[in-house]
Amino acid sequence: MAEPTQLAFRTLKGIGILDCAPAWQPLSGFERPTGALRCSTYSPEGKFFAWASAEQVTVIDASTGHVVTNLPADNVYELGFSPLGTFIITWQRPVKDEEGNTTNNLKVWRTIDDNAGPEGQRNIVGAFVQKSQTGWNLQYTHDETFCARVVTNEVQFYESGNLAQVWNKLRLEGVSDFAVSPGQNHSVAVFVPEKKGQPAAVKVFNVPQFAQPVSQKTFFKGDKVQFKWNDLGTSLIVLASTDVDKSNKSYYGETNMYILSANGGFDSRIQLDKEGPIHDVHWSPSSKQFGVVYGYMPAKTTIFDTRANAVHTFNLGPRNTILFSPHGRFVLVAGFGNLAGEMDVYDMEKNYAKVTTIQAANPSVCEWSPDGRHILTATTSPRLRVDNGLRIYHVTGGLMYHEEMAELYTVAWKPQSVTKHPLKDPSVPAPAPHPSALAYLSTVKTPSKPAGAYRPPGARGTSTPLAFKREDQGGEAFVNNGISSTSGGSGVNGFGRPKTRYVPGAEAAEAVPATGAAPGGGVMLPPGAEAASVGDENLSATAKKNKKKREAKKAAQAAAVDGTSTPPAAPPPQQQQSTQTNGRLAAPHNDGQSRSRSPRRDANRNGQGQNMRPPPGLGPRQQQQQPQASTPIPAPQTPRPAAPIEEPMSPNSDSPHQKKLRALTKKMRAIEELKMRQAGGEKLELSQLSKIKTEEQVRKELDALELEA
Repeated sequence: MAEPTQLAFRTLKGIGILDCAPAWQPLSGFERPTGALRCSTYSPEGKFFAWASAEQVTVIDASTGHVVTNLPADNVYELGFSPLGTFIITWQRPVKDEEGNTTNNLKVWRTIDDNAGPEGQRNIVGAFVQKSQTGWNLQYTHDETFCARVVTNEVQFYESGNLAQVWNKLRLEGVSDFAVSPGQNHSVAVFVPEKKGQPAAVKVFNVPQFAQPVSQKTFFKGDKVQFKWNDLGTSLIVLASTDVDKSNKSYYGETNMYILSANGGFDSRIQLDKEGPIHDVHWSPSSKQFGVVYGYMPAKTTIFDTRANAVHTFNLGPRNTILFSPHGRFVLVAGFGNLAGEMDVYDMEKNYAKVTTIQAANPSVCEWSPDGRHILTATTSPRLRVDNGLRIYHVTGGLMYHEEMAELYTVAWKPQSVTKHPLKDPSVPAPAPHPSALAYLSTVKTPSKPAGAYRPPGARGTSTPLAFKREDQGGEAFVNNGISSTSGGSGVNGFGRPKTRYVPGAEAAEAVPATGAAPGGGVMLPPGAEAASVGDENLSATAKKNKKKREAKKAAQAAAVDGTSTPPAAPPPQQQQSTQTNGRLAAPHNDGQSRSRSPRRDANRNGQGQNMRPPPGLGPRQQQQQPQASTPIPAPQTPRPAAPIEEPMSPNSDSPHQKKLRALTKKMRAIEELKMRQAGGEKLELSQLSKIKTEEQVRKELDALELEA
């Protein structure tokens, strides 16, 4: 009988170990620890399982659940094992001693120490200062002969049994990351980021021949990288990324992918035929193929060989994860995170035929079981603090186990060799599920037929425009024109507001510009207005007003000399509010507040009162009752039957008597306006009240001027 698979999980209340198919029960002989446990992990070969509490680190035998040893290490936040489980590494938060020096917080212990005391007291194998929690662990070769860690400008190598002194150094200026090969050959890949215009570089060395790299690749657009070795250690994928996308198409930087062989025989950039980010990369256990999910949604998934040649391409879809089964027969393509959680399983030995599609619910963890027949999904904290728990599906799509938990933090399969689990034919019907799965399925409602997206009444009964369909549904391909805040306009499926209104299902109509509008937007100016307005943007409002007056004066003089009746150009009339008081026309004083439109302005807009010069024969008193106009206006469409209109007079023809008369009339208008405001309950200033008191004096002066006229 094959050895059952096993998984361990850590929750808010403690740690549990579950023996999976076919038993589906907790590990017998294991006493579940409770309390605040910060971390837990299996050893790579699956022999040990360890967790850390506030006082110590406990190591148990993963098969029986019995305690193997306790390490006297308190406040441990990270745990790790060497590849064969010989050493266990702990990381604590860095602290300073009484003298202000940082203590050694990265410690290496022997998992089984024959010289350990009755309570686990033992000597540590080595200790280092490791301030950063990112990349904290040592990296070992597959046989534990050497281990390595990166420091400033160099990668230090140690013999695993002697960490007191450095065995060898790989010195490179600016090295920031490295990865030791998991294969039989002892190789190491190092990364040097861009600096002062020099390109970034990835170099592969054989240990300990550090004089010359056996393979290297230089490139730009590389602030940081992810190294992905295949299981044999013969090929390396480099996923380079930048923090800022200089093409302005993404907030999350730019990604590129390269492949190098460990012997230097091949290196190349992997060309992807769909624009967008690289979501996931994963090697097949055979080390001969790898899968990539890339491009804007709906993403594209492609299988490549070790020479970066495309072998197979799956259908487009909302996917961002690819995982190969441990035997390399099945491949899982899924969409997690902000996607719906659908998982497609394909059989690679049957021409990539789809086996099933599984609908998961908000998973944050997805892993194949070591037997290659089950898929684990889990919703964990702190990504989601509700609906935490784990579910196990059969490769054919059936739910086998379900358990809900309060604040599930981590869950992981026990590592096991594929030789212990020969792959059976997946067409064989799945075994009976656990009762927990049946109970859960009985509570799940049968999904009703989806109603589809909302469509406005005007678009119902018509076909969906391509702009509203995903690319995998026959719609138009997504085209990224840049971040919306910095790109003008928008395409069919880009960001930003379109220039023209678009109604789904309606026929496109030509855009008709408004009256007076210029093609492409703006206002159409009269001929010569553009040249006249050059340089006016730096003038103040008063200077612009005076400039317009001077231009009107010159135009009037030129018209008088030519003997034509063409009225001079004038600024637009100001808003005025006319009132009739004591037989005089009173208008509002422009004191900075908004007023209603005056009858004179309405007359001008309707084509009446084009030339407001008084007809001959009217006295000064009657002239004041005529509507005032600062400048003549073009002839109306329907002229009034009035007296003959005078030719426009030059501004210089006004006598001092007429100027004084106009000034007094203006004062009377301002006084009448202030009196109306005061009657309306508005509180006036002292200067305005004093102006009202001068009404009698202004009237007397005005009457005297009229008598003289």
